[in-house]
Order: sequence, then C-alpha cells, then structure tokens
Amino acid sequence: MQQQFDRAYANRTLAYFAVLAAFVMYVEMMLTPSLPRIAADYGVTSSQVSLVLSLYTVFGTAVAPVVGKLGDIHGKKKVLTYVLIMYVIMVTSTSFSPSYSYLLASRTLQGIGLSIFPLAFSLVREEFPRDLIPRAQGLLSAMFAAGAAIGLPVGAYISNSLGWQSTYHTAVPFIVVLTVLIIWQVRESNYRNPRATLDRSGALMLGLALALVVFALSEGSSWGWTSAPVVTLFVIGFALFGPLIYFERRKAQPILNLVLLSKRNVFVSNVLGLVSGMAMFLAFQALTFQLELPPPAGLGYDILSTGLFILPFALVVVIIALPVGIAVSRIGVRPFVLVGALIAALGFAFASVTSDAAGLSTYLIVIAAGMGMQMVAIQNLLVLSVSPREMGLATSLNTVFRNVGTSLGAPIAGSLISTYTTWYYAGNYKGIPLLYSVPSKIAFQYAYDVAVIGFVAGFFVTFLSREVIGRWAQKGAAVELNDDRGPQLEPGNESAQA
Repeated sequence: MQQQFDRAYANRTLAYFAVLAAFVMYVEMMLTPSLPRIAADYGVTSSQVSLVLSLYTVFGTAVAPVVGKLGDIHGKKKVLTYVLIMYVIMVTSTSFSPSYSYLLASRTLQGIGLSIFPLAFSLVREEFPRDLIPRAQGLLSAMFAAGAAIGLPVGAYISNSLGWQSTYHTAVPFIVVLTVLIIWQVRESNYRNPRATLDRSGALMLGLALALVVFALSEGSSWGWTSAPVVTLFVIGFALFGPLIYFERRKAQPILNLVLLSKRNVFVSNVLGLVSGMAMFLAFQALTFQLELPPPAGLGYDILSTGLFILPFALVVVIIALPVGIAVSRIGVRPFVLVGALIAALGFAFASVTSDAAGLSTYLIVIAAGMGMQMVAIQNLLVLSVSPREMGLATSLNTVFRNVGTSLGAPIAGSLISTYTTWYYAGNYKGIPLLYSVPSKIAFQYAYDVAVIGFVAGFFVTFLSREVIGRWAQKGAAVELNDDRGPQLEPGNESAQA
C-alpha cells in the first residue's frame, strides 16, 4: 500500500533542484563554444585548453564520494549548503581569471559543483514514493539538458559580444539566489549513517591517478606521445589504480565501495555513466573545433553560430527526457538504455563520415535522442536499485564514473585534434611557399568513432542488468526500498556501511 507523502513540499523541492540543475549546467556548457577563443587568448593549444574542462571534472571526481559520504554522516542538506557556498565563490573567482594558470586553478576548484547533484538526487529520492521517482528523475534530467540549451547559445552570444568572462558574470546572481532559496526552504534528510568514516587517502589517490592520466593526454601532442615525461605520467597514473584497488578492498568504508559496486545494476549504471560522459564531452569538444576552425579544416563558424548549431541537441534531450521519465514507470528501464545506446551509436557513426553542416546537424539530433533516453534510464536504474541509506554514496560513485568519462573525453578529443594534422598551401612570399598546419578531417572522424565504440560497448553491458520497474521487472531484482520517512537513524540503530 502506497504511503502518504507531502506532495506540495516534494514538488517544491523538485522544482528548486530542477532549476539548480539547469543553471549549473548552463555555467558548465556556456564555456564550450569559447574554447578556441580561450586557447587563442592565452596562447595554448587545443589539447592544452581541454584542461579547462577535464581538470574541473578530475577534482569533482575526487571530492564527490567524500561529499556524498559526508552527506550520509552529517545530513545531505547541511553538506549541500557548504558545497553551494564554495561553488558560488569559485564561479565568481573564475570570472576574473587574469591568466591561464589562474583559470585552471579556479576551474579545478569549481569542480566541487559536481557533488551538488548526488546530494540533490538523494534528497529528491527521499521525498517521492517509488512509483513517482522516474518522473522526478525525468524532470531533473530534462532540466540538465535545458541548462545546456540555454548555456550554448546564450553563452556563445555573450562571449561573442562581451568576452567569455562575462558569461560567468551573468550566471553568478542566479546561483546566489538559488543557494539562498535552497538553504531556506529545503529540509534536512531523514536518513543518516553517523558511524560512517571518510576515506581521505582513497580520494587523494583517485584524484592523483586521474590528474596524471588527464595531464598526459592533454600534453601528449605537444611533448610527444613517446617522450619520457608523457610516458612517465601515463605509467604512474595507471599504476596508482593498482594500490588504490588493493587498499580499498581492505578498508571498512572505502571511497570506492567495491561491495556496492559489485551489485549488478550499480555496476552497469556506472559503466554506462562513464561511457556517456566520455562520449558527450569528446563529441562537444571535437564538434566545437570542427565548426569554428576556418576552411578547409573546419566550417568557419563564429562562437554564436556554434552555440546555435548545438542548441537543437539540448532541445531534443529536453523533449525526450520528460516522456521517457513517465514511460519508464510502465515499460521499464532496460529498453530505453538499449535503444538509446543504439540510436546514439548510429548517430555518431554517421557523423564520423560527414563533414557538411547539414549532415552534422541531422546526426547531432539523432545522437541527442539516444543520449536523452539513456540519461533518464541510467539514473533510474541506479536509484531504484539501492536503499535510501546508501543513496548518497551510490549516486556519488556514479558521479565518479561519469566524471572519469568526461575528464577523459575532452583531452582525448584535444589530443586527436592536435595529433592528426595536415599542411595547406597559402601562397608564396618572396618565392618562399607559405604552409600552415591545421587539424585534418580524420581527427574528427576518429573522435566520433571512439564514441561509437563506447556506446556499442554500453549496449552489451546493459544485458548484465536486471529490470527494476515496469512490466518486465524481475522479482528481487532491486532492493525493496523503505518509504518510511520517520525519524533519522541513530548510531545505535544502524551499523556502518561496508
């Protein structure tokens, strides 16, 4: 029997977090069309400027599980308050970056914003009965895309007219207002695990390993892929994952909870999050340079035209996400994950062999339809497979995997663009032929091909999952979540999570 819940408060909380999702996504996406301009302003390469995106996600990856665990211990709303305040400070700081080094440092710390969503998803989950969760997740996913839909053209317009720093100036007041509203209006979580402990060494090791790999990817084309510094960064970065897994298996409460990760649906949702995160950032970076580079390497678009070109992608995700969130309750999660993966893979496959604007625009819409389906379905696969007391850690771990993908996607695209180049003849000067080097078309093709491989792999991984809702849900496939929203758990009533 469905238990009563406070519908008015639940809907109000969902609305706050939906608008927050849109604005945070706006802040992150508004910078994408400006990457070539930033590279030119600071005199860095296309692979180096990818650090603006990737270091943000590396830091967010390292701190998200820590923040999620702190939320489980001290209360998700309390921790979310501190995160929002720090996020506002760092967004403001980034808008006044006087140098590229300062920009990277500020953007890196701005990655704390990635831990907002695990806490928000958990707080929303606790306010809705099980059968209404897919609709709530569908709305949040749609607002993610809405933020991108706003951020791409509006950010491009502001950047084109006033400079990319001004895009941050316009966002700060809205983030401040939302922070005040959430602090004032949102209640504290009823679910806590006060006996949990933090795995600081695990977070540090994970962040360091990712940072080394991402930095090697960003500098490989400049220093040489076989140069001693790049090889050393790769070797140390990947080598750190060995002791990380070894020590995490022996800790009572690790940041990478291998017991939780071993659950079938949690594992699948994390792999899918990694693949989709990598593909999205890889594609956006490659597409941005493909559109803005002058012919014959690119299409010669300005920043505003690039933002408008990518706008339909975000709009399609919005249009897809809401009905999928409703349909998931009746049909189930797996069909949308499988169909979404196939559609996205086909879209990228066609994009890889297309260089004209009309073809790219069409296939970008196809990709958006597939990724929109997956975005909603993956989140529901996760939150309907774990208990409320594990929600903070589970959603944070999912953020880790998604961020690993995004932190790798941008430098992979930047490396391909910087590595695969060709020379063009620009005439003669006093009898001397003038040649200039630009990215070749095969660089963009390879970038889209990597995304195809990722989505095809995700399609097959999905068969390992079990349905959690709808007509094909298997008995016992998911944890039977307790909808009791009674008093918070005390230390004597709940053992620490393994």
